[in-house]
Amino acid sequence: MNRFEYCQARLFENESFVAKDRNIKLYDGEEKTNYEDGEIVLTSHRLLWGRNGEIARGGSCLALKLKYVLSVDEEEASSMLFGRKKRIILRLGTLASDKMPGPMDHSCSSFVKLSGRNGVEGAFVQALHSTLAARIWIVPDDVEQAQSSQSDASAAGPSADASRRQLRIGIVGIERNLAEKQKQTDANINLAFKDLGRLMAMAKDMVAITNVVSAKIRERQGEISEDETVRFKSYLLSLGIDDPVTRDGTRSNSEYFLKLSRQLCEMLLDPITESGGMMSLADVYCRVNRARGLELLSPEDLLEACRLLTGPIKLREFPSGAIVLQLESHDDALISQRTLELVEQNVSMSPDELARLECISLLLARERLLTAEGFGQLCRDESVEGLRFYTNKFIH
Repeated sequence: MNRFEYCQARLFENESFVAKDRNIKLYDGEEKTNYEDGEIVLTSHRLLWGRNGEIARGGSCLALKLKYVLSVDEEEASSMLFGRKKRIILRLGTLASDKMPGPMDHSCSSFVKLSGRNGVEGAFVQALHSTLAARIWIVPDDVEQAQSSQSDASAAGPSADASRRQLRIGIVGIERNLAEKQKQTDANINLAFKDLGRLMAMAKDMVAITNVVSAKIRERQGEISEDETVRFKSYLLSLGIDDPVTRDGTRSNSEYFLKLSRQLCEMLLDPITESGGMMSLADVYCRVNRARGLELLSPEDLLEACRLLTGPIKLREFPSGAIVLQLESHDDALISQRTLELVEQNVSMSPDELARLECISLLLARERLLTAEGFGQLCRDESVEGLRFYTNKFIH
């Protein structure tokens, strides 16, 4: 108990309210004290204990700086009236030389206990663990500096800047803190709408350049300048799909998934063709949601829409469980022959080497090698160095 000190129930600058519990009793080690049936308040820097109503009025209380707390333990205590209840044990560090006066000058115990009629609430204990893990009091602007600035401002007289030494007392201080957070939230919302305005301005520019490009293509007269092409591509990459399919725009789930599958087919046909005729569903998910902007798709909706693809793209699941989208014209035999040629050129090959060589994902590279193995063109060697594939000399 000699780590506790007397203070006023005030929150200083950079200190915030965390949690509260009632009917708390303090122990000096294993010894009971006269500090019973009070309320305890956890802040980002201290534990405050006071008689009922004292802390709310900003009156006198006991304070334990969290920097003294080395660890927190829990124990079960039995009571004939209230049954089993939880107590909190705070293991305390060495007493600081600048400690203010408190209820005890000397104590033989290096720990204190917190107990209550029905034990300490689990929410309070969890908040205590989280606050101790955060260690907010180690920042430069801690409570000691706030106290020193308060005394300096008091010596300077009432003309000192009140905003720099403003104290947040009791419930009023908590309400003031909430009002400040609400003000900051409003400012963030205003800033977000300003960004939305910039986005709309860019959308207008995109529509204008699109009309110019479309008109020149239709009329087949004049050439599209390089600057217009670059601007057009940059706008496309920034804004993605101009009219994504959403649930709000359809009358039923079946209509939603059918329209979504058609849009996916239109959007992914060229990228899948450029990537060799196959794309993993994870890559599809990232590409589609990047293009849709704020209208993001869930993994479940994407998978359901992919199941309804009828062509020229289809959904395929490998025996390993990997799911991909591939072109209907995709021929496993031709791809396996291409994979065999690459392995023969390099004597042997691992999935990551094939992925780098063909600029495809590691998942697709592994499936290509396994497919070639299924055709009897390759055989594998699994060792501590990893998985490698060689040409099948037993057949070829």
